[in-house]
Amino acid sequence: MPDSLRSIHVVAAAIADPRGRILLARRTDGRDLAGLWEFPGGKREPGESAEAALVRELQEELGITVKVGPPLIDVPQQYPDKRLRLDVRHVTSWQGTPRGLEGQALAWVAPEKLSRYPMPPADRPVVAALRQPDRYLVTPEPGADDAAWLAGLAQALESGGIGRMQLRAPTLQAQPRWRQLVIAAVALCRKAGAEVLINSDIELARELGIGVHLRAAQLPGLSARPLATDAVVAASCHDVAELRLAEALGCDFAVVGSVLATASHAGGEVLGWEGFARLRESTSLPIYAIGGLAPANLGQARQHGAQGIAAIRSLWRSMSAVPPHL
Repeated sequence: MPDSLRSIHVVAAAIADPRGRILLARRTDGRDLAGLWEFPGGKREPGESAEAALVRELQEELGITVKVGPPLIDVPQQYPDKRLRLDVRHVTSWQGTPRGLEGQALAWVAPEKLSRYPMPPADRPVVAALRQPDRYLVTPEPGADDAAWLAGLAQALESGGIGRMQLRAPTLQAQPRWRQLVIAAVALCRKAGAEVLINSDIELARELGIGVHLRAAQLPGLSARPLATDAVVAASCHDVAELRLAEALGCDFAVVGSVLATASHAGGEVLGWEGFARLRESTSLPIYAIGGLAPANLGQARQHGAQGIAAIRSLWRSMSAVPPHL
């Protein structure tokens, strides 16, 4: 990463009204990325806290005095001329009526319509952080007892917090047994309202009307998105080249790791959180961090630009100790 690039810390707000709509502002002519929509905010000045900067920026730009809420996500993003850190906070309480005091257009947008608005790369992961699950369960390999595996899956779903799941069993994938397990698992996920993807099997995903999670090795062999836009496509990525392939294919999100050392990949390359953040800078895709992570790491993951965590063991076992959703 070139050290000559200037670094900018921008604070922004996810401002929600009582109807749950989110406020967007349109970048004015003469600015970088003019015409795109963004979460309102601005640059933090030297010596200024992030909270004070956000209060000041929203007073200057919108004419409102806000009470800054908890962090949502902190997105590192590299642009051609700068390295940006977009620090986004929740705001649900303010005084005054938001107005575009700098000539910028404003729009109150229902959460499900946010993705229709063209945005700078750093703002796109913020939309995902507002709308998509922060936990992505990857199923463990089934043992000899199929009923016990399905019961474990049902328990994970019933315990709460799991809104997205990947069905994965590399040693069983070619067996009829796996197909029957997948059909039963899809039924459980749909009943629980959880989004379900299958690892690598594009044809079975099409047949069952579910998403697919692509292995990194599959990415170079695909010339187009393998499923229609109404089905989710994800990918495992380990470097910038793979992330760019995933983005070019129109993947909806990616999983990046290993962030921490794991027993299942002893001796494998470990990114660490700084390495993860450097990869985060290279893409606008929502990305989950994976590798040695548990729900207790969710705050740390969001601080480094992650959508959340992907995990096997820590999300499969009892969810009774899971902290509240970010």
